[in-house]
Amino acid sequence: MGRQIRVPGAVLAALLLAAAAGCSGPGAPGGGDPKASASAGSPSTAAPGSPKSPNPPGDDAKPAGGDVLPGMVSAAVARTQLAALKVAPVGTMAGYSRDKFTHWAQQGSKCDTREVVLKRDGTGVTQDAECKAVSGNWKSLYDGAVVTEAGKMDIDHMVPLAEGWRSGAAGWDPARRKAFANDLTHPQLLAVTAASNRSKGDQSPDLWQPPDKASWCQYGRAWTTVKSTYALTVTEAEKKMLTTMLDTCAS
Repeated sequence: MGRQIRVPGAVLAALLLAAAAGCSGPGAPGGGDPKASASAGSPSTAAPGSPKSPNPPGDDAKPAGGDVLPGMVSAAVARTQLAALKVAPVGTMAGYSRDKFTHWAQQGSKCDTREVVLKRDGTGVTQDAECKAVSGNWKSLYDGAVVTEAGKMDIDHMVPLAEGWRSGAAGWDPARRKAFANDLTHPQLLAVTAASNRSKGDQSPDLWQPPDKASWCQYGRAWTTVKSTYALTVTEAEKKMLTTMLDTCAS
């Protein structure tokens, strides 16, 4: 039998502790990402009525599968949002001007918000040295039309600027109006045919609905989410029509 080597208890304990630490790796306990751990349960710090978790300028969110707009929620979440919206009469247009909603904002690399949305919403989009779309294909959500010329596409504000003004934006500061007019994170901006955008104008869903009813589920969810994000009010008729649109969703 070989000679036994006695290791002092304190040394043995230290060796065991060192081995345990090496198994978890650097960072958070268990080898997790310390940044992910820190953000995973962090409460939102957004002020009431302010955009929730906006992206930095130029960081345009991507639509989820099946949706053509970014920042979309499920029908169930949209119904919860709708139920929480304040119902109020149509507000005044006194003092309104589109110029009070700065757009289109620069998003970097010579691109403004319009060009970012055209690139995001199209397929095979090519841009020139000034970031202008020169070719591509776009399918308009409102009427189902397929377009191959960027000049025939408008960038629509899901909740129009004038509608925003009537339902709460009249009391905002210029920075918040600019964020609303150039919001690439929430479902507020999308490329649609000029004809459908101009048909819609600044009307709320009780006064205008997309002619392609297949889009009503997305339209209702998007409108409701934007109004919820910015704590804008709805009218009784508007809320009723949004409920009808959400009822077209499969779930």
